[in-house]
Amino acid sequence: MTTNEQLKQIVKEKYTEIAVQSKEQNETSCCGSSCGCSTIDAAIMAEDYSKLAGYAENADLGLGCGLPTEFAQIENGDVVIDLGSGAGNDAFVARSVTGASGKVIGIDFTEKMLEKARANTEILGYNNVEFRLGDIENLPVADNVADVVVSNCVLNLVPDKKQAFAETFRVLKPGGHFSVSDIVLIGALPEGLKKNAEMYAGCISGAIEKEEYLQIIKGAGFTKIKLQKEKKIVIPDEILSVYLNDDELDKIENGDLGIVSITVYAEKPGAKKEKATEEKKSCCGPECCN
Repeated sequence: MTTNEQLKQIVKEKYTEIAVQSKEQNETSCCGSSCGCSTIDAAIMAEDYSKLAGYAENADLGLGCGLPTEFAQIENGDVVIDLGSGAGNDAFVARSVTGASGKVIGIDFTEKMLEKARANTEILGYNNVEFRLGDIENLPVADNVADVVVSNCVLNLVPDKKQAFAETFRVLKPGGHFSVSDIVLIGALPEGLKKNAEMYAGCISGAIEKEEYLQIIKGAGFTKIKLQKEKKIVIPDEILSVYLNDDELDKIENGDLGIVSITVYAEKPGAKKEKATEEKKSCCGPECCN
């Protein structure tokens, strides 16, 4: 039985390898050049970021399974936290919306990814984007900091999803919200996938059923939960046949089991503090508050 800590170590090792590869290497096959099947999400699930404002080619490793920043309703001046920030792709897109008056904090527990993200930040010359080493189950962020939290195909890599969403709730300001893209299931995951650590690092065996995923979000205290996007993920039979028998493959073909990418939105209850009010507090004279 693989423990939570062992799973984290597997993920860290695999994404360390991915960090030193190019996007093209990650996309050449489902398994990349040297990463086992951990890059399955890169080859099959990734979305095209290239037309989004703030896109930085050096930060795009072809990972992810959605475009959460596109749905995140980020505003100018917001504080945004990106969970599992990788080489900085989503963080830089978020920064294009927050502007110079906002702030973006990326969290990742893979040192090589952080090195790459920080190097990209230097090249871009941003002084309001930072990347911190940390575990999503124990975020290195104070309470009530973020206006918005985003994450792209990362929470599936976290063994304790209840704790991950509890931490997300903690770091959000009252009235703040998140938009995350992740992989979920329609139907029960076959044992051959569930027990495979390589497929865990590829976001498949860590997936849980969609309704359970949404219930975890609700149980963390979030409200106004809604699906912003959903798409079916088609994994080629030549990959799945390594882990599944013929009957299990038939279930996928017949639709009894589905692997889908969702982008989900939810809010932390509370009164949202208006930025205009905060600006008024910094007035230097009576005339600027008229």
